[in-house]
Order: sequence, then structure tokens, then C-alpha cells
Amino acid sequence: MGEEKPKSKGVWPSVKPFVNGGASGMLATCVIQPVDMIKVRIQLGQGSAVQVTKTMLQNEGIKAFYKGLSAGLLRQATYTTTRLGSFKVLTNKAVAANDGKPLPLYQKALCGLTAGAVGATVGSPADLSLIRMQADATLPAAQRRNYKNAFDALYRIVADEGVLALWKGAGPTVVRAMALNMGMLASYDQSVEFLKDSLGLGEASILVGASAVSGFFASAFSLPFDYVKTQIQKMQPDASGKYPYTSSWDCAMKTLKSGGPLKFYTGFPVYCVRIAPHVMLTWIFLNQVQKLEESVGL
Repeated sequence: MGEEKPKSKGVWPSVKPFVNGGASGMLATCVIQPVDMIKVRIQLGQGSAVQVTKTMLQNEGIKAFYKGLSAGLLRQATYTTTRLGSFKVLTNKAVAANDGKPLPLYQKALCGLTAGAVGATVGSPADLSLIRMQADATLPAAQRRNYKNAFDALYRIVADEGVLALWKGAGPTVVRAMALNMGMLASYDQSVEFLKDSLGLGEASILVGASAVSGFFASAFSLPFDYVKTQIQKMQPDASGKYPYTSSWDCAMKTLKSGGPLKFYTGFPVYCVRIAPHVMLTWIFLNQVQKLEESVGL
């Protein structure tokens, strides 16, 4: 009887894509958080990027740019862990079913849509707490929630509004994530194949180029849904207890009537500056994390 092949190292091969995805997303968030904060303030009608930055520095100080960082990291630990891990699992299964051949673009898009939906569902509570913490300073003093951190926000949302309130705005969050991940994940894989096979570029050029393409398409596909999601998640009832929007569809229709289609692209330059680098950094950090694991035999 011949020697047995070494067995797989427990559950690590299965959880590895999820761990790598979460780690790369959290590292990228630490770098991008200030830009994300400015993007949210612009969408809430606080002015241009320059005006928002100046006002925040004068009134709140440098720490204001990192308000909600705990929620941002929690979001990546749930949302990005799930979406990137799921995408890797789904594409691996699809490639196996395709006899090892590269997947056509539509299959990559479907994998991205599915991974985005699953990730957004898991990460929606953290996303809600992040939006509320970032928008808090724009509210009148009497209406501010003053959450201490992400976990305090989650606890108080459950205590004051019920468990289901954690998924308030989950509809547009999921749709936005599906659009973003379809653009981000499918375009990245497709770009890697094109830059490698058609242009013959080196590893570093492929990584940067594919990441840039991925970031642009993620931004363009997702901003309209991100705009609606932000409006729904940050809304407050008026004196009579009535909310400005009854649903995501109602928000979209009212926005379309009042500002036209371009209203959904409010703050696009800043949004693109925020989303594209985060996407790029996520892929770059993911690549480095994978290399580090290979160097230590993981």
C-alpha cells in the first residue's frame, strides 16, 4: 500500500477566501474612511467636497473624518468577507462545471450579482449603523442619536426600533450591492484575462489596471442605488411621525421628479474617488494577503 497523500488542513481551505476577503476590505476601509465620510455628507446636501471638508475641519476637527470607522470595519468584516468569499466559491464551482475553462462574462456577472446579494444581506445592519453615525452631525442637536460605536448603535437600534429595524433600507442596500459587485467582480476577472492574454502585461500592471477598471464600473453601476439607500437609511420622521419616503421606490420616483435622472449621480466624482480606490486597494491588499499566506505555507 502506497503512502497516503497529506490531508487538507481542516476547514482552512474553505474559510480562506472569506478571511482573505474580509481582511483586504478592512485594510482598504482604514485608508478610504475620510473620503467615504465626505461622500455621505455631500449626498446629505452639505455642499461640495471642498465645502464639506472645510466645514468638518472647522466645526468638528480631524477626528470627524473617522467617525463611524468602527461601523465601517464591522461592515467589511461582514459584507466584504461574505461577498468576496462567496464570489470565489461560486466562480470555482462554475469553472469546475465548465471543465476548467475561463468563464464567459455573463457567468461572472451572475456570480457577482449573487455574491453581492448574499454579502449585503449579512452586512446590512453594520451598513445602517455606519450611515447613521456618519450622518449624525448633520442633524439638529435634539435629533442626534450620538452612538458611541458600531455595537452601541446596533444595540440601541434593536432596543428602540426592534430587531427588524437592523435591515431598514436592506432592499436598496442589496440591489446596490448586486449592481456594485456585478461591475466590480466581473470586470476585474475579465480585465485580468484581457490584460494578461491579449496585452501580455506583467503582474503589477495587470493588478493595477484591472483594479482601476473594476473600481470605475463598480462606481458607475452602483451610485444611483447608493443614493436611494442613503436617503432611506438616514431619514427622520417629522413632527407628525411621518417619514419623507414610504419605500425605496417612492424615494426613487420623488427624486426623479424633483431632480431628474442626474440627481441620482449627485456627488459622482467624490463617489468615484471613494469607491474606485477602495475597490483597487481591496484587490491590491487581497493580492498581498494571498502572497503572504503562500510564503508561510497557508
